[in-house]
Order: sequence, then structure tokens, then C-alpha cells
Amino acid sequence: MLHKQYYVEQAKVDKLIARKNQKSDRYNGIYDRYEYPVLTREFAPIHWRFDLDDETNPYFMERLGINAVMNSGAIFLNGKYYLVVRVEGNDRKSFFAVAESDSGIDGFHFWDYPIVLPDTCPEETNVYDMRLTQHEDGWIYGVFCSESKDKENPDLSAAVAEAGIVRTRDLKIWERLDNLKTLQSPQQRNVVLHPEFVDGKYAFYTRPMDGFIETGSGGGIGFGLCEDIGHAVIEEEKIISKRIYHTLTEAKNGAGAVPIRGKKCWINIAHGVRNTAAGLRYVLYVFATDLKDPTKVTAEPSGVFLVPLGEERVGDVSNVVFTNGAVARENGDVYIYYASSDTRMHVATTTVDKMEDYLFATPEDPHRSADCVKQRCELIRKNLELFRAIHEQKESSKSGFANRL
Repeated sequence: MLHKQYYVEQAKVDKLIARKNQKSDRYNGIYDRYEYPVLTREFAPIHWRFDLDDETNPYFMERLGINAVMNSGAIFLNGKYYLVVRVEGNDRKSFFAVAESDSGIDGFHFWDYPIVLPDTCPEETNVYDMRLTQHEDGWIYGVFCSESKDKENPDLSAAVAEAGIVRTRDLKIWERLDNLKTLQSPQQRNVVLHPEFVDGKYAFYTRPMDGFIETGSGGGIGFGLCEDIGHAVIEEEKIISKRIYHTLTEAKNGAGAVPIRGKKCWINIAHGVRNTAAGLRYVLYVFATDLKDPTKVTAEPSGVFLVPLGEERVGDVSNVVFTNGAVARENGDVYIYYASSDTRMHVATTTVDKMEDYLFATPEDPHRSADCVKQRCELIRKNLELFRAIHEQKESSKSGFANRL
């Protein structure tokens, strides 16, 4: 028999799924944020966490708890929005699970079973942060971090990060390919597959690293080509978005969602990391690359694109936002899915037109305080002149009206 407490707990999940999301009153003109997360650990199905049988679980104890849901790849298929979510159990191991929604902003619910990837890497301990690419070759590819113990280092926290690659047609049956090899970089995280061929080859955005956490000599977001996706090897990486002193990318940066093809450019949403007195702070930034040459940066607005606000700042790893999934619809609508503090999932909505206006009309970072204040003063001067012109126009209209009397 089902334990009677099951019905109580299931009603809580149903209520969360049925809850309608609404736009937040926080405004910047670039995108809309929403009042509620689209997914939290409380959305996880009851039958994932509890033994429902009242005989084998008389106290209805949670047997396999869920700690967090975060860092989701995203795709729009057959009229629905799908997230391939990183789900972290109480045991600290992550796995992937599909959640779907009709609206893209609420109503997300998980499939009955999580994704079971082909177990072809016996040394692999953990998997997480899948990017989904709907490639022009007809496949949907998932590129994720494949983590294993660094056997050459006695430190128990020492690990090796590689880019795992899988592909699917329907998000149900997955084929595991060889992990990506980059000849210039010993470790890789935050790897993204470009959705189109470049010079007839598969193209990847990489993040060269000397170690599992520290980037070391890694200079930023890289770009490389490979011939065979089944045995992907990148011989050369070109840095296209550099780490820069006293900016949001000072400590490290990495590719986020799969680039969006716009009207003027490829829209790249990435994350930047800087050190603070409270630890590492992760934020999002954007840059544009040429439609014909994705290695050529054509615009990079100054400063942050999206930061953690309010309750988003609190969680397992506080003061963090991270994205590895976005959906661009044919009508130009864009849904950016981001995690806050390694704990929960949110959505921000905008359009391709707004993103391109932001990219090309927002000033670049001049990298010095003296120049930044000049930049701001110029904006202030322009606005005050506009106020003055409007005031003079109103006064002139009043004068003309009085003369006519």
C-alpha cells in the first residue's frame, strides 16, 4: 500500500508545478526576470526520493534525497521547452534529468526517470552542466563535464575535468562518444559545441585550464575545430574572449549557453568570475561574434549582463549565477535559463532584437576609472541636453500660445 504521507507530499509538488510565474518588477529594459524559480529541489518527483511502500518504509523517510537542481541545458522541440537539468543528490553525485514545460516560464515537471548515460568511462566519478546543441548535422549533442579523480595527486580533492560528449534524437536514447581531447590544454570545463559547421568541421568553444579549479595559463574562452565528432580532437585553440585584469573575467571565464544566431551576429552568453573578500563571484556577460567567422568578436558591452539578486545570492555556493542553456524561438523570443548559487533554476526572457541592441549600442569597458567616469559623464551630458531641449520646446510653445492670445 502507498504510505498515506505520499499524498501530502505529492500535493506539494503538484502545487509548485501548477503555480503561475509572473514577471518581476525589476527593470533594466534588456530582459525580464520572474518572481519564482522555474525549478527547485522541491520539484523532484516523490518517487525519486522516498520508498512509497508503507510496509518497507513505515515512517516514510526520505531514502535518496535531492540537494539541488541547477545548470541546465535547454532546447525547444515539438512545441515544448525541455531542460536537461543537473540534479545533485544528497550524496553529492550529480545526474541528468529532463524537465518539460509548455510555456517555458512555469509548469516544468520531470520525466519519470532520470537520464541513464552509457557507462563507458569507468574512472568517471561525476557528470554535470550539460550544454545541448541542435546541430545542423541532424543530431542533438550534449557536452558536459566528466570528472574523475586525479590519480597522480594524493590530495583527495584533486580531480581531472574533461568534456564528455553524447548525442540523441529524442532526449531519451543517448549515444556516448569519446571525450573531447585538446592537445594544448590538460583539462577542460564549460565546453560548448557550435550549432553549425565552420569550414566544414565541428567547432567547439573551450576553456583551457591547467588544473581542475585554477585556470593557470588558460587565457579565457577558446575556439577550436575538429574533423570527427565521434573521436573529437582539437589540435589548436584560439582565445576569443580573454581574461582581463580588474574586470568580471579576472579570475576566469567560460562559455555558457550555445550561441544564438541573430540578425547581425552570434550572441554569446558567458560567465565571468572574479575574486572578492567573500569568495568567487560568478556573473553573466555577453559578447557578439561575426556570423561568418565566430572567432571574430564584433561587440562586447561593458560590465555585467546578469547578476544574482535577492534570494538568488543565497545557496550552496553563494553569490553565483550560471547559465548553460537558452532557447531562441523563430519569432525572435529568447529564454535564458540560469541557476543561482548552485541551488535552483530561473528564467529571464528577452528578444534577439533587444540583445543585439544591447550588444552594439552599449559602450565597451575602457578599463580605467578615469575613462569610465568620462564615459558616464558623456551619457549624463547627453541626457541633460535632452531635458534642456524639451524644456525649451515647452517654453517656446507657451510663448507662441500667449502671443496668439
